[in-house]
Amino acid sequence: MLDDLKYIHQKDLSDALGIAEKQWQQLEYKFELPNLSFPIENIVYAGMGGSALSAMISQSWPGYNLPFEVVRNYNLPVYVSNKTLCIITSYSGNTEETLACLEQAKAKSAHIIIIASGGKLEVLAKENDYPMALIPKVEQPRFAALYILKAVTTILEKAGLVVVKDAEQNLHQTGQFLHESIKSWLPTVPTDNNQAKQIAQELMGKSIVVYGGPLLFPAAYKWKISFNENAKQIAWCNQLPEFSHNEMLGWTEQPVQKPYAVIDLRSNLENERIQKRFEVTERLLSGKRPAPIVVQTKGNSLLEQILWSVALGDFVSLYLALLNGLDPTPVDLIEKFKNSLAE
Repeated sequence: MLDDLKYIHQKDLSDALGIAEKQWQQLEYKFELPNLSFPIENIVYAGMGGSALSAMISQSWPGYNLPFEVVRNYNLPVYVSNKTLCIITSYSGNTEETLACLEQAKAKSAHIIIIASGGKLEVLAKENDYPMALIPKVEQPRFAALYILKAVTTILEKAGLVVVKDAEQNLHQTGQFLHESIKSWLPTVPTDNNQAKQIAQELMGKSIVVYGGPLLFPAAYKWKISFNENAKQIAWCNQLPEFSHNEMLGWTEQPVQKPYAVIDLRSNLENERIQKRFEVTERLLSGKRPAPIVVQTKGNSLLEQILWSVALGDFVSLYLALLNGLDPTPVDLIEKFKNSLAE
């Protein structure tokens, strides 16, 4: 089925696979933003779902030399003040939780920067003269993750708040690496030689759990997002070492028949104790849970490994959607839910 290009074109009506193929180009996009010259003691990033993902990636890479917190709800931390930089992010510009955070940031006289593709946030940015990174339009917010990563990195590199030097150049180089890597996952590559198609076939009809270490957890989170939104197939994620302190026991007893698939995203750049935890976990849980699908990430740098993992997960989830007989792009129930909240 996954090698039938006619079938793929019939189902993938919005060309989600084409978007995934070109996502590396988002890292080349240039955002025109002012330098930040005011005193900053901490950074708070407000966003939901895919909009929060890019901030989570940025905590692994490039990292920050000030406290950085990602808020995924309606309320900012109590410590937000006039020395806080608040990055308010919503792809649509209309996410109600994020808009609530913007009002609180304004009330606390925080320094505000907007990342959005339009909507109410764009209007408010213009009315209040907030600096704004305007995201180019894509089919769905989850397809804009690398645009948002480039935007937040640009903002904070200009402010001199990132740990990594030459972050923008690193993004460019990683884009070239992704461009080459993605070629092996394209629809024209047969299943026998296509890692993304092979993994998708192993996941059919199963509830999916994705694990990563601290560095790769943002990628595991993106796999979870993509399975739920693209394939419409339930998925969760968690990270080591926390897993070892509680969740691993959950695999040992009920239910006896476990209709799950387990994916381990592993990196040779994780702390060596994290790497050992993956190995010991696999051995101790052998026969008690499904054998994990081990994805050993590729890339010479942390950024390459994170974004390689994110891109692979996108292709796996899109192929899984096609195996489920679905168009990956629409999220009708989420739109219905938002409309119902607004009534």
